[in-house]
Amino acid sequence: MTNDPHSGGRVLNAGKPVAQADGVVILLHGRGGSAADILTLAEPMNARNLAFLAPEAAGNSWYPNSFLAPRESNEPWLNSALNRIATLIGETGLPPERIVLAGFSQGACLASTFVANHPARYAGLIALTGGLVGSPGTRFTSSGDLAGMPALLLSGVPDPHIPWERVEESAAVLTAMGAKVTLRKYPGRPHTVSMEEIGLAHDLLATAFPL
Repeated sequence: MTNDPHSGGRVLNAGKPVAQADGVVILLHGRGGSAADILTLAEPMNARNLAFLAPEAAGNSWYPNSFLAPRESNEPWLNSALNRIATLIGETGLPPERIVLAGFSQGACLASTFVANHPARYAGLIALTGGLVGSPGTRFTSSGDLAGMPALLLSGVPDPHIPWERVEESAAVLTAMGAKVTLRKYPGRPHTVSMEEIGLAHDLLATAFPL
């Protein structure tokens, strides 16, 4: 087994070429999903002259176990996934304030964890049913400054994979780091993305990249 399973995986794109875009949205798919799946969100979310980049996980899963499992049980896949995002951001040549991290389910967990582990003033975080990776009782760091970064943490309740308590806990950690968090739950919503959530994501992108 390689220590960097996600290195060099394919990246699909939509919207503008990065060199012509006002900003970049990195879209992270869920467990069992694909880059093509998550990229279907690009058009309805797109509010501006943006590029959408969707990396694909090796074996269509960013890490093998639950995001609530001990972190070491998800290595080396988790670190490889976080490194894949960092590499992709570097390849854009853009500063953090022109990058939005977005994802669904496992991808939302990964996006949230990346922002918490690599704090900077990103253009935004869109976590569609996800939270910070770590076993129950984990003391998440709140060091680093997100400097007013807008963040959406949205989830159905109850969700079969993502406990609402972890979504709330993640929102509190990101708020303590300086993010401006919008936290919203959708009672009875199945494990999917609703049109209302896509609308909120659209609005965040419109605000993050004003005309």
